[in-house]
Amino acid sequence: MSRYNEVKKQLLDAPKTWLVTGVAGFIGSNLLETLLKLNQKVVGLDNFATGHQYNLDEVKSLVTAEQWQEFTFIEGDIRNYQDCEQAVASVDYVLHQAALGSVPRSIADPLTTNAANITGFINMLQAAKEAEVKSFTYAASSSTYGDHPALPKIEDNIGNPLSPYAVTKYVNELYAGVFARTYGFKTIGLRYFNVFGQRQDPNGAYAAVIPKWTAAMIEGNDIFINGDGETSRDFCFIENTVQMNILAATASDDVKDNVYNVAVGDRTTLNTLYSSIQETLASNGVVNNKTPIYREFRAGDVRHSQADIGKAKTLLGYQPEFAIQQGIDKAMPWYMGFINEVSESV
Repeated sequence: MSRYNEVKKQLLDAPKTWLVTGVAGFIGSNLLETLLKLNQKVVGLDNFATGHQYNLDEVKSLVTAEQWQEFTFIEGDIRNYQDCEQAVASVDYVLHQAALGSVPRSIADPLTTNAANITGFINMLQAAKEAEVKSFTYAASSSTYGDHPALPKIEDNIGNPLSPYAVTKYVNELYAGVFARTYGFKTIGLRYFNVFGQRQDPNGAYAAVIPKWTAAMIEGNDIFINGDGETSRDFCFIENTVQMNILAATASDDVKDNVYNVAVGDRTTLNTLYSSIQETLASNGVVNNKTPIYREFRAGDVRHSQADIGKAKTLLGYQPEFAIQQGIDKAMPWYMGFINEVSESV
């Protein structure tokens, strides 16, 4: 039995209380769904800056009425310390997902990104320490690797950050290390690599590439590729990410005060990704034969990204269950349903 299956069995036998910040967002709502299906008690915190009520409504439709009753929602802001204090009260495990993502957003508005990702982070860290929670797991980022050229990316080797967003995520790791050394409050940071899946918003200026391209293909719109299309990423399906959060939250103290890559250990070029989405849509009855339009490289982007996941496998028992194509296949019905529903409501 995998460690993940062992942990899930233990949680079913002895439910805990979890806090998920950013619970109405993409990753947060998927964590909520999994935890409620494991009969856990969950507190959720969100200010709806990037999250959506319809994500929570969808989770409600996917769990039992009894499981949904174990969810308590707090509409609040991690930039407000009192909201953080309220959220962590009587909680066993914290999964801190709330943040303002997106490299381009941070370049356009570094002040707001800093307030949410640094001030909000230390508010949560301090509140959790004072509440003496059992564990604190936070969303770090592969952007921390910056301009370090080596592949695959190994946790101990980072370069210079290339965006304000990358700076904020590196500062999170620095604060986490200081809290471990100064207060003995050990945490785990999860460096996410291009997470994708159901409930990832395809709309908006800062939408991630997979839902954005999927929506454009369904709607017959032009698709733009930044650069020559040979830029590559380690795309990680949401269920792998949920697994890592649960493994990290329940990990022993000797593997805490650490950061871990969350990925599959592979990389896919944007050109290959384009063809993959196109072919998957075709197999679902949506044919789009448009060719992409190439334009300038985007500021702040790294050329290639691929994770070494050996540390997560060895110390946390991580076993990614979904490669990129498996993830796209599983997420596509959701993307199609969501995009069609939005189109019909306009």
